[in-house]
Amino acid sequence: MTTPVEQIKKFVRAANYLVVTQIHLQNNYLLERKLEFSDIKPRLIGHWGTCPGINFVWANLNYIIKKTQANIMFILGPGHGFAAIQANLFIDGTLSKYYPLALPTPDGIGYISKNFSWPYGFQSHCNPTTPGVILEGGELGYSLATAYGTVLDNPDLITVCLVGDGEAETGPLATAWHLNKYVNPATSGVVLPILHLNGYKISGPTVFGRMTVGELNSLFYGYGYHPYLVEGEDEVIYDKMLDALDMCYQEIRTIKLRAEKKGEMVTPRYPMIILRTKKGWTGIKELHGQKIEDNCLSHQVVVPHAKTDQVELEALNDWLDLYHFGELFDKEKGFCEDIKNLVPPENLRIGENKNAYGSKVRQNLSLPDIKSCAEEVPVAGGYGSSSMRRIGQYLTSVFELNKEQRNFRLFSPDETYSNKLDEVFKTTSRPFVWPIMEWDKDLSSEGRVMEMLSEHSLIGMMQGYILSGRHGIFASYEAFVQIVGSMIDQYAKFLKISTQTPWRGQVSSFNIILTSSGWRQEHNGFSHQNPGVIGDLLEKQGDLVNVYFPPDGNTTLVCLRHSLEATNRINVIVCGKTFEPRYLSAQEAEYLYSHGLMEWKFASDGNPDFVLVGIGDYMVKEILAAIDYIKSKAPNIKLRCVDVLQVRALVPNSPFNASMENFDELLTSDKPVIFNFHGNPETLKPYLLEHKDPGRFSVHGYIENGSITTPFDMQVRNKTSRYHLAMEIFELSQKCNILDEGRARQLIAECNKKLDEHRAYIIQYGVDPPEIEEWQWVRPGK
Repeated sequence: MTTPVEQIKKFVRAANYLVVTQIHLQNNYLLERKLEFSDIKPRLIGHWGTCPGINFVWANLNYIIKKTQANIMFILGPGHGFAAIQANLFIDGTLSKYYPLALPTPDGIGYISKNFSWPYGFQSHCNPTTPGVILEGGELGYSLATAYGTVLDNPDLITVCLVGDGEAETGPLATAWHLNKYVNPATSGVVLPILHLNGYKISGPTVFGRMTVGELNSLFYGYGYHPYLVEGEDEVIYDKMLDALDMCYQEIRTIKLRAEKKGEMVTPRYPMIILRTKKGWTGIKELHGQKIEDNCLSHQVVVPHAKTDQVELEALNDWLDLYHFGELFDKEKGFCEDIKNLVPPENLRIGENKNAYGSKVRQNLSLPDIKSCAEEVPVAGGYGSSSMRRIGQYLTSVFELNKEQRNFRLFSPDETYSNKLDEVFKTTSRPFVWPIMEWDKDLSSEGRVMEMLSEHSLIGMMQGYILSGRHGIFASYEAFVQIVGSMIDQYAKFLKISTQTPWRGQVSSFNIILTSSGWRQEHNGFSHQNPGVIGDLLEKQGDLVNVYFPPDGNTTLVCLRHSLEATNRINVIVCGKTFEPRYLSAQEAEYLYSHGLMEWKFASDGNPDFVLVGIGDYMVKEILAAIDYIKSKAPNIKLRCVDVLQVRALVPNSPFNASMENFDELLTSDKPVIFNFHGNPETLKPYLLEHKDPGRFSVHGYIENGSITTPFDMQVRNKTSRYHLAMEIFELSQKCNILDEGRARQLIAECNKKLDEHRAYIIQYGVDPPEIEEWQWVRPGK
């Protein structure tokens, strides 16, 4: 009878062979004759070096799954090893379920090989069209955080995360090792990290690859893990890997049982595996006098000139011969029985794990009616409110309503209190399974507010949590979300392809709150004043990304509820946390949400001379203050106030705006329009180019002027203040013959005097003048 090790070795041989054919061949896939130049693809793309280790891990996991019936999900860090993932999915039959031509036949082998890294074929990296994949891994560093997100509230799940030793040098991955301190084994699953040490990156050695066993053990023991080292030659490494996986599985079960019995566990020491194999293991040993296997030269295509170089062609032929694929695969029967017997039942196969298909396990959130948190607005602008306090109150109810489902979490990088969301601690806390001191506040082993001072780790966790079928929201300082801008870009790419892949289905939207904006970071200074991420987000095409600028608390609640209901989107809510006026009732806020922009009639004249447009809570407040000031000085100037919730509502015939006529009706087709925008002016300007006479549009916004100062001085420095807006209106009024030149100059001079007085006041007293701090828009008559 064949031993498990012999079965695994055959599986790995077959997978390695298929990796090589995918990277190199467009014909003669079974090597039925000696390779010729015509058999080689015209362009060779792929990464060989990491693939043998991936195949080795996958085959061993198959054995453990079949033996224990464990619910195991697999996340690959070095996504450039996609050829290995595809080879394994092909062998175990998963791929043919989604790609009917990928059958275990000669034609099926030709199908996956010819189309690998081929235009309109398969990709070179893991991607959403790959069964069982929730992380592309093209941009390295996010695998471990994503893995930890999958196990939250998934008590039966073990997620095996294969971390490349090059990937392990990245900052996000280095921090993610500490996420074991936030996962309660009593109510969540367990991540089994496998650090794959093949020793080399693209062009040199890895840091971890040159560390000694003692150094590695000390490092990861300090991180809270129990490391198992697996290394050695072929005769011993297979047995060692099986033993290590057996011990890890038993250790995980012991931790889980103890934790479930007590309801919690302090300082659980989870197992991990340190796997040391050669880079390019089983491949070409030497070529052109250079060492290939166990060196960086095996990282990508080992024989890049096999299409034209006879030496490289023969080396490739000999390499493929080494696997004796004819012993493993029959043209009529497919793979041999030993390989077939290693494949788990369909429902337990790695590529079919239900948690990798969020739509299969996702349940809708139970959401409270926003009326439970909305505030009355007897007079527009007359009563104060904090948008973030409103969010905190609403999320408290969300936690309460979904207590049994356990499918919602808040992710916040040490800012829950600062961002005024601390009301959520009435119903939950922050998780921590390391020691908790008696003076620690709102910490427990079972909290649902994920707080860690690492935006990378939290975004990665939320990605894993959402793509495995749950719901989440990430709240952070606006200036620092740009730290994870590239992660959000990568997720947007993943989401775009997912929506084009029918079997992916619907997952919860990825919701982000940008708060503590630069306009009210006058106390922290220039480093905290940066709305740049808004521009990055708005560059995304189509309707996958929604960026909302609610003007007040009630509108914020409307945006929040719709975002939590939505699927397959990235929703961003930009709102302040300070006490600001409220303008719209819940019903009016719903109207604004559905239309993207609306006229505020309480601050508008009929048939206006000029239109003032606010985009963002602090910006619309200055618009209203400017209208108030202008009317006090020149009541004959007719003004219209428009609020924009969605910038894309300004684009003609966009999904967020009905028509060009709607735009012209609100912003007119020929009158000057002044925008006061929360972000950088250059971000907004492209959205105005398609309209008639774009030269009539003027855009104010953040122009990189900041410091330790006062809130109003932030507006002054960036020329978004009421006085700057008023000066522009007075100048335009002169050009349009509404004001004579003398009166216009007088009013502009008065504005400049106001600005000089303001500067002198804040230099002397350190705060804004009372007339600024106490200003309110209150016009009961209107």
